Amino acid sequence: MSRLAQRIVAFHPKGVAPVIALAAALAVPGISDAQSTAPQGSPKNIVDVAAAAGSFNTLLAAVKAAGLVETLEGAGPFTVFAPTDAAFAKVPKAQLDALLADKTALAALLTYHIVPGRLMASDVVKTNGATPMTVNGQVINITVRGGKVYVGGAQVVGPDVQASNGVIHVIDTVLMPPSKAAGN
Repeated sequence: MSRLAQRIVAFHPKGVAPVIALAAALAVPGISDAQSTAPQGSPKNIVDVAAAAGSFNTLLAAVKAAGLVETLEGAGPFTVFAPTDAAFAKVPKAQLDALLADKTALAALLTYHIVPGRLMASDVVKTNGATPMTVNGQVINITVRGGKVYVGGAQVVGPDVQASNGVIHVIDTVLMPPSKAAGN
């Protein structure tokens, strides 16, 4: 069993429901060629691609602190909704420090940003309301408003950043998983 599968089972013992394709094809002006794509079959995995982009330093530090580097360097495939450093800057410092100090809470937060499989922008469901299951066992809402795609309330600002083991969709906000105590 792959490390991702082990983590999925650990967070969601009944396994992962089939992943629903995301939303309609995206076209986002202003994304640089360096962020837009890596060639299919690229030897760079998700961690390498994120590091090369230079705008995911906080995310990568969190992935390391949570012990998820090996997972995201693994075979995959994964779809990662990756908050930029600017997105992490929106999180209050005390809350971010608390997350970085609590490996379990940090892993739960980060795995809420990951959906098993390679979900490309062209796979996105043409209707609103898609709810794919994240690796942490909770669904995430995908909506289209004004021609823009939102994942859990965060706007996708850079779709289809290719890696050898999946795809990154750049988002403008850190996704906070719903509280399980709230019935989710």
